[in-house]
Amino acid sequence: MAGRSGRLGRMSEQPSGAPPVDDGGPLPAYAALRPEVVRAGSVQNALQAAVDRAGPGLRVGPMTSSPGSSPGRCHGAARVEADGRSASVVMLPGGGCGFVVDCWAHGIHRASGSTQELSEVAGAVRSWIQGAEPRELAARWPFLMVRAVAETREHGEEVAERWQLLHQVADRYAERWQQPDWRALVGAAFEQPRLRALSPGKSMHWFTLSRRAVPPICSDLPSTRPLGNGRFEVASADGRVREVEGAAAAVEAILDALPDHAVPLPWGP
Repeated sequence: MAGRSGRLGRMSEQPSGAPPVDDGGPLPAYAALRPEVVRAGSVQNALQAAVDRAGPGLRVGPMTSSPGSSPGRCHGAARVEADGRSASVVMLPGGGCGFVVDCWAHGIHRASGSTQELSEVAGAVRSWIQGAEPRELAARWPFLMVRAVAETREHGEEVAERWQLLHQVADRYAERWQQPDWRALVGAAFEQPRLRALSPGKSMHWFTLSRRAVPPICSDLPSTRPLGNGRFEVASADGRVREVEGAAAAVEAILDALPDHAVPLPWGP
C-alpha cells in the first residue's frame, strides 16, 4: 500500500478533502453558523463580496454538481478561474464551519488548506489567481500548505503519489469526520492491480479513475461515491447507476464496468 506521509490534500480532477455539501437546494443547516454566507445566499456570493472589498477584477463562479448528483450549483462551494489557474472553496460542515481552499495551476494541485476566516480565503484566492508562486502564497497565507509536485514526468510516479494522497484524504474522512466508507473504498480499490495502475482522483464526493495523471483527464471510466452506512453508488460512463452494499462490492462493480482498454496512457496530452 502506498505510504501515508505528506500533505493531506484534496484529490480530484478539480478536487476537496471536505465532505460533500448539498447540491442546488437550500444552504445546509450548519451554515447558520456563518451569517455572512446565510445573508449572501451562497458561498459564491459571500466570497465575491469578500474579494470585491480588496479590489475589482476577480469573478467568483459556482461549483457545479458532480456526476450523478442533482443538477445545479453547490451553494456551499465556489470556484475562481483565470489564465490556467483555479481555486476552489468548499464550506466545511460541523461546529467549526470553516472553509477548505484548493489551488490548481494547469491541472496540477499546488496548495491547499483550511481556515475559519472568509477574509483569509478571499485574500489567498486573489493572491493565487494574480500569479503568486506556491511557496510565496503559503508564506503570505500560512493556513495553506504547498503540495509537493513530482519533478519527474513519469506516469508511474505521479500515479503512486496520487494514490498516496487519496489514502490520506480517506484517513481524514475516517478520523476527523467519522466517515469510514472512503477509507474502505480506497483500500479495496488499491488492492486491485487493474485499478492501482490507473490514476485515482476525487471530484467533490466521487472516487474517479483516469488513464493518465495529468490533463486531459479521461472521463470514460466508472466512478463511485459513498452514500453512508456502508452503501455505495457506482456510475458507469454510459450513464448506468447501481447501488451496492460494501466497499468490496463497489470495487467489483467498478471492475465490471471497466472497459478492456482501460490501461495507463503515456504522460501528457
